[in-house]
Amino acid sequence: MHDISDSVVTTILFPSSATAVPGAWRRLKRNWSVRLGGGVLIFFALISLFAPWLGVVDPSWLDSGNINRVPGYSGSFALPSGENIARTFWMGTDGSGRDIYSRVLYGGRISLVLGISVAALSIVIGLTVGLAAGYVRWIDGIVMRVMDGLMAIPGILLALFLVALWRASLETVIAAITLTEIPRVARLVRSLVLSIREEPYVEAAISVGTSTSKLIWRHILPNAVAPLIVQATYVCAVAMIMESALSFLGVGLPLDRPTWGNIMAEGRASFNLFPHNVFIPGAFLALTVLSVNMLGDGLRDTLDPRFGRRGE
Repeated sequence: MHDISDSVVTTILFPSSATAVPGAWRRLKRNWSVRLGGGVLIFFALISLFAPWLGVVDPSWLDSGNINRVPGYSGSFALPSGENIARTFWMGTDGSGRDIYSRVLYGGRISLVLGISVAALSIVIGLTVGLAAGYVRWIDGIVMRVMDGLMAIPGILLALFLVALWRASLETVIAAITLTEIPRVARLVRSLVLSIREEPYVEAAISVGTSTSKLIWRHILPNAVAPLIVQATYVCAVAMIMESALSFLGVGLPLDRPTWGNIMAEGRASFNLFPHNVFIPGAFLALTVLSVNMLGDGLRDTLDPRFGRRGE
């Protein structure tokens, strides 16, 4: 009986839910910010994924005969096998003779994997914490004070501290950045839960005896999905920037792992003479973060009813 009453309540008091998804999808396809940001992001993801098949060499291989070559230089490149091949260095080489084109493409893999991983973990953990704080009133004060304490510490400083405690690795950096982003997601979810709980259709569902688990899965979570998707894009962008900052400061991933932050960190010593060592990976990082932010803006405009007509 509860199942039938619950569905009736949802249909009567929240009738737009049946047509929200098709309408949002149509607006999504027409939104130029989603198309442009998503297209650029897919392009970078594809060239990073297919880096081994795009004519690149081992990003960690050192060729002492090609140190600090300018972008577009054509010459021979010594392979690990000892064979010399003719090659055009489209993005030049760094101070150790490594091909920046190869390092940038492989570095994109790490940045994208890290950004997506941090976004996913932050959303899952923050969602759990936020639901508990927003729905179980007696633990709200305790949980939120802990979250406030974490947010009081600048994210980069907290990440620096955590990375310094553990061995530098991709997993360590992901865990450190995730911990700095969980409080923001948790506070967002908590505010959504407190707001949704006061909606008439939720009160009506409670009045007919709907269980707590059904309230969460059928009413609270579906209405929190759109804000969380938008928040995930911003967390992804922040994570990529923070990883690059940590690597640039020398406390991120080991230098033998090609990341955009590591490439810029190694290029800063010769920046005055060979600025391409910093500008090229920096441009890739900036464009990727910009595309993620554009995607997030477009999703917000599409999924948030207050911005429903923007971007069309």
